[in-house]
Amino acid sequence: MVSRQDTPYHTPTLLEKALVPTPDATLINGLGQYPGGPNSSLAIVNVKQGTRYRMRLISVSCEPGFIFSIDNHNMTIIEADGISTNSVTVNSLQIFAGQRYSFVLKAYQPVGNYWIRATPDRGPVGSAILRYAGAPVADPTTVPANTTIALSETSLSPLYDAGAPGNPVQGGADVNINFNIFFNTTDSKYQVNGATFDPPSTPVLLQILSGARTAQELLSPGSIYILPRNKSVEVTIPGGSAGSPHPMHLHGQTFDVVRSAGSSIYNYKNPVRRDVVNTGFAGDNVTFRFSTENPGPWIMHCHIDWHLNIGLAIVFVTDVDTTATFDPPGMSLFPDSGYPIHGHYLQRHGISYAILHRGSVFGPSRVSL
Repeated sequence: MVSRQDTPYHTPTLLEKALVPTPDATLINGLGQYPGGPNSSLAIVNVKQGTRYRMRLISVSCEPGFIFSIDNHNMTIIEADGISTNSVTVNSLQIFAGQRYSFVLKAYQPVGNYWIRATPDRGPVGSAILRYAGAPVADPTTVPANTTIALSETSLSPLYDAGAPGNPVQGGADVNINFNIFFNTTDSKYQVNGATFDPPSTPVLLQILSGARTAQELLSPGSIYILPRNKSVEVTIPGGSAGSPHPMHLHGQTFDVVRSAGSSIYNYKNPVRRDVVNTGFAGDNVTFRFSTENPGPWIMHCHIDWHLNIGLAIVFVTDVDTTATFDPPGMSLFPDSGYPIHGHYLQRHGISYAILHRGSVFGPSRVSL
């Protein structure tokens, strides 16, 4: 597993005031260096020549997007955000906060050391070392490829059950929602369709269990969208708002990206299926669809931490009547943990809304953040 993250050294208070903070370092598997800092150890990924490896790449960064590559090696993408894909071979891929990929790496190069690179859209480059068995313990001397074969999101398609729900035309879903993102410079808050998400003191699920049923009754005001069950939903998000591109993440289900950032083509037949999508820049109109098969409250939010903190989120509530029948008292986060899901437990652990991972509603499901 290869994880990469950004590491700010400023205080959170200062960062929260900055719309686009710049990290001081990029870490790969928890290790890295920063300009002017010590020559600290870098992460080593050990391989044996002639062996194929499945590598899992996870962006746990708070903000930047990264271009990821391994000198002299191709990567065959086989999964995006937990969904198996038809294979696509590249030597460079862009990954945004919260996204995940699996790729097959063929360790077929001469025994040696090769740079692993994570180049952020802002901040220092992160480095690690791919080391073949038998190679000397030394820094690589390799250079990036002269020709870039970059991953295009539109080249990915699900390995199984491809196809977006609804009719294959724009606006052809049962429910069609456009989300306009706006940054209000007066209060330094984001708005989605005119509303700023302010985490309620009582989780949305517990509000519903207490009798609230409509978007007007549920908090945060203007940020709750009630959806019928077993219907198709189309979401459009125009690009170009302040702080773009926004990696938007939907809990509780995956979605089919029928129009990706950087493309004007709509693909309803076999679009990439994932749960975090880059919304792009001005001129983009990222569009995705999902089916409302999973009842409950599900947050959709920007995976840039500071943007979420200043209101860039909404909550879908699927099948509010069924959700109201949930019976959490005495149920557990984990089957044998003995820890019940209560409002005070959720709030004490920083969970301001009850959002459960896809699967059974309680019991073996886990809290998904």
